[in-house]
Amino acid sequence: MKDSEAVYTNSLPLPDAEVFYVPQFLSEKEADTYFQFLLKETQWQEDSIRIFGKTYLQPRKTALFGEEGKTYSYSGITMAPKPFTPALRELKKMIEPVANARFNTVLLNLYRNGNDSNGWHSDDEKELGPDPVIASLSLGAPRLFHFRKKGSTALTHRLELQPGSLLVMGPGTQRHYAHQLPKTKRPVNARINLTFRQIVG
Repeated sequence: MKDSEAVYTNSLPLPDAEVFYVPQFLSEKEADTYFQFLLKETQWQEDSIRIFGKTYLQPRKTALFGEEGKTYSYSGITMAPKPFTPALRELKKMIEPVANARFNTVLLNLYRNGNDSNGWHSDDEKELGPDPVIASLSLGAPRLFHFRKKGSTALTHRLELQPGSLLVMGPGTQRHYAHQLPKTKRPVNARINLTFRQIVG
């Protein structure tokens, strides 16, 4: 996305939260170039997570990059960031003015196929502060993404995240909603998701 281009956004109908979706934040060529580069050059790791007292191999691969050397912990995992690469700094610089936020960390997720997923959760860890803004850039294969109100089992909203799209989960989102990227039995290729965030404290 060039600075001179207008940003076309869709606000999602989620009461008590500011969430918007930019379907073509990156061009098809840009999205594919970043995807191929990050897939090859990132040192991916696969950790074990603890859920309800049991240990499972996390159904995706991850990598953490950050500016300030602060760790990030979730589901019993503590990750130490590697320094931002030039490509990730470039993306961060493009995303911050659109998200109207500053970020010092990015968590990359690699979903290798439809068996890889991310279950219901909120990005509400103490390191992120009381009301974080999360900017999520999608590369690779399209995947469905779900929202639901905390305390409810009813699906509130669903959308298919396209390659090159940006989803910004602003104030109220992590406080009032959970989200997931579910498994699918459809044959799907790999997807990389970059979630930019600000670690505080």
